[in-house]
Amino acid sequence: MLKKNIILVLMLLISTMIFAQQKITQFGVVDTARVYKTYFRESTAIRNYEKRKNDFQAEINKQAEALEKLQSKKVDLQNAGKENEALKVDSEIQRKARYLTEYTKAKNIELENIKKRLESSNEFYERLYDIIGRVAEAEGLSMILNLTQANGILWYSPTVDITDKVINELSK
Repeated sequence: MLKKNIILVLMLLISTMIFAQQKITQFGVVDTARVYKTYFRESTAIRNYEKRKNDFQAEINKQAEALEKLQSKKVDLQNAGKENEALKVDSEIQRKARYLTEYTKAKNIELENIKKRLESSNEFYERLYDIIGRVAEAEGLSMILNLTQANGILWYSPTVDITDKVINELSK
């Protein structure tokens, strides 16, 4: 009986030692899309992008307004029975409409390229990953999952979300 108790105590002691040596993996999550949006909202590059986008939109609005005026002029000429002049205005409308379409398409491509360059900034992501690592280590976390690519994340506790801490560190 004593031999069985000693073996049982030894097994319990060994299993306790093995369990104590195993580190339980602590997960955290970060919403990189929210970090990116918050961080770059304050950046000069994003402000320049937004200004350019607004300038392009203002030009598009100006051209669209000119087209509306020409359309109105064409209707007035048609109502006055001035078909030749109305055809000339119609020709101008067609030309300006093509220009506006091409301008809009070109500026959208330009803006998309600028946006892609901003989003793929290696400098930003190097800094982001460095800060995520530091925040994770400070929180005692051994793995961080990206909420933006949350294909496998069905649930998480808000206590493991380090997004705000990462944003705060990036803002320093």
